[in-house]
Amino acid sequence: MFKLSEIKELIKLVDQTSVHELEIENEGARLLIRKPGKTEVVNVQAAPIVPTYTQAAPASGQPTDAPAPAVQPVSQADNLHPILSPMVGTFYRASSPDAPAFVSVGDRVNEKTVVCILEAMKLMNELEAEVRGEIVEVLVENGQLIEFGQPLFLVKPE
Repeated sequence: MFKLSEIKELIKLVDQTSVHELEIENEGARLLIRKPGKTEVVNVQAAPIVPTYTQAAPASGQPTDAPAPAVQPVSQADNLHPILSPMVGTFYRASSPDAPAFVSVGDRVNEKTVVCILEAMKLMNELEAEVRGEIVEVLVENGQLIEFGQPLFLVKPE
């Protein structure tokens, strides 16, 4: 499976080059990044279910007519790092209804700390913090439908 940080880095590399399509297979998972025209399409495929995620982004710095992901502004003065949703799905704070939340406000996290589960197409995906610091705010409710790129948590980095 691919890590979110790896996917983000590959998207940046494709966007900054003349490469229009990149396909990588790793341990049964396939990642296809395609840059047709002014839109960047990201298809993440994992066996046996094949979810697809699309992000509209300018390929050459020119504005597009497509709406940007629903990302709420974060105050730069607070130096807070948002943990963003890598997919459309349902947000769960715990592994089951009677289990404690993975993280709460005030908890310290590191890059590998699981902060929530995102359900997409009946597939449960654990989301890691990918940053070291302290959870200062949980921005969504348990069971809430979330969008690609939506901030889920705010972390005060160490």
